[in-house]
Amino acid sequence: MSATAPGTTKRARPGSDGPLLLTQRRIWIIFSALIAGMLLSSLDQTIVSTAMPTIVGELGGVAHQAWITTGYLLASTIVMPIYGKFGDVIGRRTLFLVAIALFTLASLGCALSTDFWQFVVFRALQGLGGGGLMILSQAIIADIVPASERGKYLGPLGAIFGLSAVGGPLLGGFFVDHLTWNWAFWINIPVGIAAFGVAWFALTLPSKKATKRVDVLGVALLSATTACLVFFTEFGGNREHGWDAPETWAWGAGFLVAAALFVLVESRAQDPIIPLSFFRNRTFVLATGIGFVLGIGMFAAIAFVPTFLQMSSGTSAAVSGLLMLPMMAGLMGTSIVSGVLITKTGKYRLYPVVGTVLVGIAMLSMTTLAATTPIWLICVYLFVFGAGLGLIMQVVVLVAQNAVPPQEVGTATSTNNYFREVGASLGVAVFGALFTSRLTDTLTGVFTDAGVPASQAASSSASIDPNALSKLPEALQDGIVNAYADSLAPVFWYLLPFIAAALVLALFLPQMKLADVAGMVARGEAIGGPEADELERAQREGRAAGAPAAAGPTAVERSEE
Repeated sequence: MSATAPGTTKRARPGSDGPLLLTQRRIWIIFSALIAGMLLSSLDQTIVSTAMPTIVGELGGVAHQAWITTGYLLASTIVMPIYGKFGDVIGRRTLFLVAIALFTLASLGCALSTDFWQFVVFRALQGLGGGGLMILSQAIIADIVPASERGKYLGPLGAIFGLSAVGGPLLGGFFVDHLTWNWAFWINIPVGIAAFGVAWFALTLPSKKATKRVDVLGVALLSATTACLVFFTEFGGNREHGWDAPETWAWGAGFLVAAALFVLVESRAQDPIIPLSFFRNRTFVLATGIGFVLGIGMFAAIAFVPTFLQMSSGTSAAVSGLLMLPMMAGLMGTSIVSGVLITKTGKYRLYPVVGTVLVGIAMLSMTTLAATTPIWLICVYLFVFGAGLGLIMQVVVLVAQNAVPPQEVGTATSTNNYFREVGASLGVAVFGALFTSRLTDTLTGVFTDAGVPASQAASSSASIDPNALSKLPEALQDGIVNAYADSLAPVFWYLLPFIAAALVLALFLPQMKLADVAGMVARGEAIGGPEADELERAQREGRAAGAPAAAGPTAVERSEE
């Protein structure tokens, strides 16, 4: 049995101690498991966005619909740093399997929900699994593929999002129009089981043992900080509480206290959940800052555009789902092209700059949305919006990973994603609250003007869905459609300053050389490139008795294939 690098134990495959041979064939096998997990998570989000108006209508939660997205984002955000750090410490395979299982079981709970807040709870549990799928997939890619070659793997990931963009809206629309919205979650069960099976057999990664004390207090304080911040913005933007309510500022005070304690604890922790040294790294800070401010605008727009398309444009769930395809087509196209170009040139700085400009143009265009806006024009806006996102989101993760040592790649990935999701949670909470508060007031006025008693107007507006809308008198339909248009379009004005901030940060992003050694190779856990192919060939032919000694950070470099 060969020697292993310090801190390394054994391969995930039983009976095979020593470094993993990262042959091109094995990389694609592992990548197949990551694709399965990403398909599970991305498919769910496109289905839910299409089905949301029907879900909140049937469960009586129109006034609180932002919580469907906020609950998921809050839960996934809280666990991201945990998955990232624990993956660095104990290995990523078991955590990836846990994330798939948790997501699948929570989907079952969503499908069986009969109450709005029960549904929100299970959506939050889905977030606990979805956060792991996102972080661990990105971290594992960094483990097995050098940054200099990682761009060519963005193509298959972009294809998965494209497949989800086609399959999710079509399935969501079909289920809503012909079955029930519950099927948007039933579909996750077989997909989750299949993803778990693929990951179980294909995801061969080293397991580890923790050598330092787990930062439990840091985990608790980070969770408290995130929760208090999101609840502060949610309560402040909610008309039932408002910014002058004592409970709103109680959450704000809780955020400040928890954040201060978190920084204090992390400065003294032996192995912090988020190393404060990251924030002395200019490249990492700028890449993470771009994700944060862009997340505020991006998710707020994505969360409510399908609702606008269904209610304001009068389209069915299936058609509104198809109308989101231009956005994903733009995202997939620019993601693939930018990934290939980054691999060929090693240059990445231009893409976030161009991407933020495109997103800003699309957001400015969306401020003009009205009930009379042509469908083809909305599709153009969405295509430009998606094209901008495709040039930014995966690139800033790559930059953040490349800016830190290999042993911290999981923590860097999760920290980068954490701040993006914090931005997303803030965006959905604040701007979702602005949208739903204005919408609720406007809809109540529409029903009151139509002769509905004031005592019943609020409950009537809370139960509006596309099917119910089609059965109402034409005059009332027009009032409701205009209410949705008038409530959503102005929200995009508030998002534009954040896109401008992302552009400024992108302009200052430095160009660094992309690493040409995979994370596992640099840590001595694997051997890659031609040497790995040669050793595997020798083992198959019986010329090698066991795995070779671990390679150091510069012993083996991966080659272009």
